[in-house]
Amino acid sequence: MATSTTGSTLLQPLSNAVRLPVDQVNFVVCQLFALLAAVWFRTYLHSSKTSPFIRHVVATLLGLYLALFCFGWYALHFVIQSGISYYIMIVIGVENMHKYCFVFALGYLTVCQITRVYIFDYGQYSADFSGPMMIITQKITSLAFEIHDGMFRKNEDLTPSQRCLAVRRMPSLLEYLSYNCNFMGILAGPLCSYKDYITFIEGRSYQLQQSEANGKEDTKYEQTDPSPNIAVAQKLLICGLSLLFHMTITKTLPVEYNIDDNFRATASWPVRVFYLYLSLMAARPKYYFAWTLADAINNAAGFGFRGYDKSGATRWDLVSNLRIQQIEFSTSFKMFLDNWNIQTALWLKRVCYERATFSPTIQTFILSAIWHGVYPGYYITFLTGILMTLAARAIRNNIRHYFVESPTVKLCYDIVTWMATQVAISYTVVPFVLLSVKPSFTFYSSCYFCLHIASILVVLIFPLKRTQKGNKKHENIQPVRSKTLEEEDVLQKNSYSTTNNSFNQKQEITCRYQALKQ
Repeated sequence: MATSTTGSTLLQPLSNAVRLPVDQVNFVVCQLFALLAAVWFRTYLHSSKTSPFIRHVVATLLGLYLALFCFGWYALHFVIQSGISYYIMIVIGVENMHKYCFVFALGYLTVCQITRVYIFDYGQYSADFSGPMMIITQKITSLAFEIHDGMFRKNEDLTPSQRCLAVRRMPSLLEYLSYNCNFMGILAGPLCSYKDYITFIEGRSYQLQQSEANGKEDTKYEQTDPSPNIAVAQKLLICGLSLLFHMTITKTLPVEYNIDDNFRATASWPVRVFYLYLSLMAARPKYYFAWTLADAINNAAGFGFRGYDKSGATRWDLVSNLRIQQIEFSTSFKMFLDNWNIQTALWLKRVCYERATFSPTIQTFILSAIWHGVYPGYYITFLTGILMTLAARAIRNNIRHYFVESPTVKLCYDIVTWMATQVAISYTVVPFVLLSVKPSFTFYSSCYFCLHIASILVVLIFPLKRTQKGNKKHENIQPVRSKTLEEEDVLQKNSYSTTNNSFNQKQEITCRYQALKQ
């Protein structure tokens, strides 16, 4: 079924040539334009040559132009949502504004999603204005909490991560609009912290200290403007490969085939499980393309640098949204979540998980479902995800430590858990793709709700926390890959953040982001 677009039809001939909806063509072309604009922005409007005011104005105007080109008058929603949220911040005051901004921004987004889905465009995956609004909602709510933390709460009451991100002064309207609607992130994000964005716009120099092997700090690595060219080229290569995979392979492995009557009746269980895995793996490259391109755009503008590694090499993943290798080779449900849509996971952690007074895992999954939209399949997926997360946590806490002492046994354990994780993830997200209740339950009933039942049994049988004896015996045994990833979360948003002026190995552990920590 063809869909109409409220954006520009200038690229309709190109849309016809490539046989894609014009709104999707508009999106890709605008992102490519944003990539070129980012290079120009970094070259000619560099912070050393231009005032922050000009950089804010240009970034905002370019962003609104791209939104207008893609979504037409629907782009006004971005300004309205941001403008009313800013008014709430000013009028309500720092004590309670985070609550009002959260309710308004999420409510406004939900109303727009209901209107789009149930009035205009049910079941269509074409580009739509609610996508950028999802990112703006994240920015509005996270900044409101950061201002509340920085201007109302006592410093000693904050967690290390909240202390790192706390905003100590109210942003101006221009700064607020620039943060929400800049051309680098208005179409596909990703979310970034307000302090990191402002530091980038203002071009403030900073010094990153690096721990030497002997524990002392080495301050020789200091550079305010490293080149992003290599990082951008690498990410564009990933974009090209992801797009090629999506255009050639994805269409031959539709997720809908999992509920095909003939396939369910004739295929054996191993074949059905294998196809389930392949079809969901093939559905991921479109996200790899969109998120990696968005990351490259930010890098091309000079944003996204988070410091140097121990060898002095630059790292350009401050606002990266995924780690493809870790996703495809995840050996636990948590490992997959930690590396998929990273900035959203961090947002959920900041505004919900670490502030929840009860059942933080359940509240976080419910918020994630509401934020994603109003399709029933989203809620089925995230409710299933609660069960899977609790079961995976129970298994990991009670069983894993028996298999990590021997490298050979550990390798076998990793292979088994990789297979189990990939199947569990695929099983969980099928409704997310199918969207509706009937096909989702058709799929699950054809599987006899096997993983739902298994997860419930695991949660009932195993305690969610490892026994004290097991903790003492195996407290020092940690998987190298998981430990590395957890430490990278620290580096990503704290130790290497532009809002921190020093790298300290103790802070690296203290300020760790444990998004959706099990």
